[in-house]
This record gives sequence, C-alpha cells and structure tokens, in this order.
Amino acid sequence: MSMTAPVYLDDLALGMEFRSAEHAMDEAQIVSFARQFDPQPFHLDAEAAKDTFFQGLAASGWHTAAITMKLLVDSLVFSQGIIGAGGQIEWPRPTRPDDVLHVVSKIIGIQPSRSKTDRGIVTVESHTLNQHNELCQRLTAKLIAFRRPGA
Repeated sequence: MSMTAPVYLDDLALGMEFRSAEHAMDEAQIVSFARQFDPQPFHLDAEAAKDTFFQGLAASGWHTAAITMKLLVDSLVFSQGIIGAGGQIEWPRPTRPDDVLHVVSKIIGIQPSRSKTDRGIVTVESHTLNQHNELCQRLTAKLIAFRRPGA
C-alpha cells in the first residue's frame, strides 16, 4: 500500500503492507559512509575487502539502516513522523555496491495505549531487499502512532 496522506493509528490494520521507492547503492556511497561512521577495511577498500569475512566490499549495516530509514519516511507516512520506541535489527546478507534497495513493511501488531488515549504502539516488520528480492536487513520496530484528531 502507498499512502500520501498522513496515516493515523485509526487507519492501520494488521497485515497492511507498505512498499517504498528504490535506492541504488554504489561504491562511492559505501566508502563515504564508512569513512565517517564505520571505518573498517571491508567497508573502505574493495581490494582489502576480498580477504575478509565479506569477501568483497560491503556496506556497513548502519548504512543499510540509514537508507532503510529514508525509504520508510517516504513510504510509511505516520501523522507525526516515524517515532521509534524500540526494536530489533538483523543483517542476514551484506549490501553490495551494485544493489538497488527497497523496503517492504508490514503491520504485525497494534496496541492502543491505555493511559494516553491519543496514541498507540504499532509493531512494523520491515524487510530491506535488493534487486533480487534477497533480504539484506530485517527491522522489527515498535513505533508510536497517533489517533486522528477528535477521534
């Protein structure tokens, strides 16, 4: 599902899916991010990366997470933004320089707040997939979603 209008807690149902746009990765992005935030050989140098666990240049998991966040902001348009309240992240496969990523998110839990009736916690499982639909990242996040004003 793609929503352009803000999404409220009242709009959500278990099983709803949201698909993002795509993001094309390249070596320059991977190296630039790694220089700033995760300066390890397998993220910085394609030649040095050949003899590592990854057997080639791989994006930092945190880089994949940052791209996922950007794609989520544009595809899961919660009324007051994507506000995290916890979660779990897994990287079963590295993101590579030629990958084209997209995110498919599914609502797997909805819990209205008993004490704050204007909101609830929505559990979203987001799969960041490459162009071959191979799973590069699984993010299960608890997000705060607000009710429609006046509801």
